[in-house]
Amino acid sequence: MLNHIEMFLRDLRSATRSLGRAKGLSLAVVLTLALGIGANAAMFSLVRGVLLRPLVNRDESKLIYIRQSANGGNAWFSVPEIQDIEARSKTLTNFGDFSVIGFTLLGLGEPRTVQAGVVGGSYFQTMGLRPVLGRLLDSHDDGPNAAGAVVLTYRFWSTALNRDPSVIGKTVRLGSFIDTRTATVVGVLEPCVPYPQDTEIISNIVTSAHHLSATMVTGRIHRMTELFARLAPGATLEQSRVELDSIYKSMKGEHPVDYPSRTDFEISATRLRDELTSGARTILLVLMAASVLVFVIACCNVANLILARTVRRESELAVRAALGASTLDLRRLLLAESVLLCSAGAILGLVVAGPLLNVLGQYASRFSLRALDLTMDSSMLWVGAGLAVLAAALLAFVPRLPSSGATQGLGLAAASTRMTGGTNRKLKAFALVQIAACFVLVAASAATVKTLLSLETVRERFETRHVLAVNVPVMRDGRGPAQLVAYYQEAMRQIRQQPGVQNVALTTAVPWRDRDNEFALEFSTDGRVPGPDEKRPASTGQVVSPGFFTTLGLPILAGRDFNDADRADSEPVALVSQSLADQMFPNGNAVNHHILWTDPILKFIPGPPPVPRRIVGVVPDIDIRDFVPRPTMTIYHPMAQDPSNMGGRLLADVSSDPYALVQPITRIMRKLYADQPVERARTLEDIRTEVLSPERLNAVISAVFAVVSLLIAIVGVAGVLAFSVSARTREFGIRLAVGSQPRDILMRVIAEGTAMAVGGLLVGLICGFGLGKLAAAFMGDLKMPGMAPLVGAALILLISAVTASAMPALRAARVDVIQALRTE
Repeated sequence: MLNHIEMFLRDLRSATRSLGRAKGLSLAVVLTLALGIGANAAMFSLVRGVLLRPLVNRDESKLIYIRQSANGGNAWFSVPEIQDIEARSKTLTNFGDFSVIGFTLLGLGEPRTVQAGVVGGSYFQTMGLRPVLGRLLDSHDDGPNAAGAVVLTYRFWSTALNRDPSVIGKTVRLGSFIDTRTATVVGVLEPCVPYPQDTEIISNIVTSAHHLSATMVTGRIHRMTELFARLAPGATLEQSRVELDSIYKSMKGEHPVDYPSRTDFEISATRLRDELTSGARTILLVLMAASVLVFVIACCNVANLILARTVRRESELAVRAALGASTLDLRRLLLAESVLLCSAGAILGLVVAGPLLNVLGQYASRFSLRALDLTMDSSMLWVGAGLAVLAAALLAFVPRLPSSGATQGLGLAAASTRMTGGTNRKLKAFALVQIAACFVLVAASAATVKTLLSLETVRERFETRHVLAVNVPVMRDGRGPAQLVAYYQEAMRQIRQQPGVQNVALTTAVPWRDRDNEFALEFSTDGRVPGPDEKRPASTGQVVSPGFFTTLGLPILAGRDFNDADRADSEPVALVSQSLADQMFPNGNAVNHHILWTDPILKFIPGPPPVPRRIVGVVPDIDIRDFVPRPTMTIYHPMAQDPSNMGGRLLADVSSDPYALVQPITRIMRKLYADQPVERARTLEDIRTEVLSPERLNAVISAVFAVVSLLIAIVGVAGVLAFSVSARTREFGIRLAVGSQPRDILMRVIAEGTAMAVGGLLVGLICGFGLGKLAAAFMGDLKMPGMAPLVGAALILLISAVTASAMPALRAARVDVIQALRTE
């Protein structure tokens, strides 16, 4: 053993001297490997940190997320449903409930809106979480007589409050859409992934008047709560799924009216970690596959360089074989060289992987907050070492070696550079693999770029550059509906008087920013009652002030807009979108027909019951969700007639700099009401850009992978052809001597490069579709690229291959005939 180690150390010293004489090749190999190893080490750390790293939750493998869905979307749970499941389940224990709600938070610096969770006292025990300051909520915080209590998430405490320890014990005011209540900050949650991921505070049920209402407690269809549980000792996830299906069938049988067949209610259970990472899984696995392809391309490129160098060294290796070196001795020498190159590549790759991990972590944080807490650890070192060993083995065992018993050993020592058919096939095979892998990456990148361009080029139907959107959430604080309407009307009157302001309006939802708050409710027209199994029409609803459509630069298509005469004591009226008018009324003539909200969920929403409203106008569709506008069913109420559902979104059409209006708006709103939050001021154009940023990042990341792989592949094709030209100098000289034209040689070499590219494209197309179908079976939201990206990627690669072939081809066409014939 010691003898082998000594021999290998001697080979390392010899390899160091040999590589020192080939500095250009060594540098190319190290840089190429560093790129492949660094990208894969960073991606593995990202995937491990987001998808594989254990949660901080105690016994997280037993923590289950239970989902109820209707028509494929999340339907959440009602209190009676949770009570039924909890009472009947034997495989699940320690249930915890979580309701998402928006609060206006007062008492911790500037007034602000926060994303909150309202939970029962068992929530934190079920989740297995601990505090870093103070305490968490428990059973003592349950019930309508408990004191209001708030727990801050660690991220909110760190970013918004600068980790202020004195926050414990402070009294805050939480404003909801019903009233404002006080609560005490009792603790700070440990660093974890809260559910959902943008939660900032978690409070007990008494802080929300809506959660204490009788309809919330007794209404089976009042679904707004998410449900967690733990597997009972000895129970498995599959057993819990079977039991939940049985319980759910019983529930639907006992309450058929609450589970109509047309809504396709279902129940499912999954581990919490899978639920938390579901949004990031597809994109991370796709990026991981891309980084693996980059590594494959890098290894193929390096293998070609080493193969070419080995051919040039055949005379040296033949002499070693003739002097008694065995195949094992020669292979060990090549292994020593490969180890040096791959070790240097791995070290440089790990240096690159650190900052690359930070960039990828910021990118992936849009899909999972776990990506923000990534750090370099030993796993990255092991990945780098493993990839280096894999590459070293490939580089050491790919080249063909002369045998010490070969009779031509000394002859080879004197011969010029020759390339055997086997070596030529290996070189072309590695180049073909590079092109195939590169084609997959370029096609994927072209698909993401095409998607982005299609979104960027869509022209909106309404004004975006000069319309400022500001969140001014409703703060009831003891004020009645009439007082709230008067407050916003006076604020808008004063804002209109500011220089450059053309129009001001209030609305429920800002396009794109409030895209996740959109939900549809059932309605009827002119008193028509659908049959029991007939599909009910559904529409989204918005409450807007007069001038809303003028502010967006949209016309009234039929009838009239809302005006100041549409008061609480006047006839109930509504506006409808064009798609709703076209679908529900002959020839779209909706004016003077009546419309009525009929959705059963409305009986749980505070305020007077719905009444028939006369349609006074038809307006253009406004799609607040998608950038490519789709037909939208929307019903609009005037603000003065529906103050209980005002959304507190202010829009201002400004002829000058919109952002210059932010300070005047803040001053006016807080002069009229000192605790009014005024936040998130952005033009609609900037909101669009902000919401589009994930698509831009997708395009940038995929384009970087594609460009890097394309550059490596181009170098690989050019390298193979350059070496082929060098090895065939005599052949080209003879062809020119017997009458071939230089352009014939030029086209012959270019055709050879083009043939390699076409072969690689075919292999890439077949393998890409095969891998895509396989991946789609595990990742249902993965889409195959269309024809345009595939054709575009093929053209890019063909043009690149022809360009890469040009330099070796020109060199071949300029071969000196006399010199070529003297090479032997």
